[in-house]
Amino acid sequence: MNDVIKAITERRSIRKFKPDAVPEELIDEVIKAGTYAANGRGMQSAIIIAVTEKNLRDRLSAENCRIGGWKDDFDPFYGAPTVLIVLADKSRPTFLYDGSLVMGELMLAAHSLGLGSCWIHRAKEEFETDEGKKLLSDLGITGEYEGIGHCVIGYADEELPQPAPRKENRVYYIK
Repeated sequence: MNDVIKAITERRSIRKFKPDAVPEELIDEVIKAGTYAANGRGMQSAIIIAVTEKNLRDRLSAENCRIGGWKDDFDPFYGAPTVLIVLADKSRPTFLYDGSLVMGELMLAAHSLGLGSCWIHRAKEEFETDEGKKLLSDLGITGEYEGIGHCVIGYADEELPQPAPRKENRVYYIK
């Protein structure tokens, strides 16, 4: 089995992370991989915001928790020290697909570098809030962007989960 297919079949969502910071070089490698994701008409409409600053990471987690309706002490980022937020330009007809492909590339790249990852939802709702819009504005990001997801990354503090059995009747051939 080649390395790419091996990474695809072995990657799992991690839901318990060590607090150890991820070296910036590894974060940069993961992000670079995300920027090479396939995208509609080569427009590269998706953007990535890397959050390693703990206070902002914790504020994003608290807002995500509020949107999700959990108890205040729940961390929907599972303790991951790094959050890679993917947003995509809503003016592009393929924005949702483009951003989703970036998320997939980020998770595969993280796995290939020995990091755990998990796709955390509610970025759409998060960046519709005044605080989310202000964060984009403070970063100088203009335009209409929709939050696609948070790719949380870090060092796993759990065994790699076993894959669920593959469901039947998901592939059809026409010969």
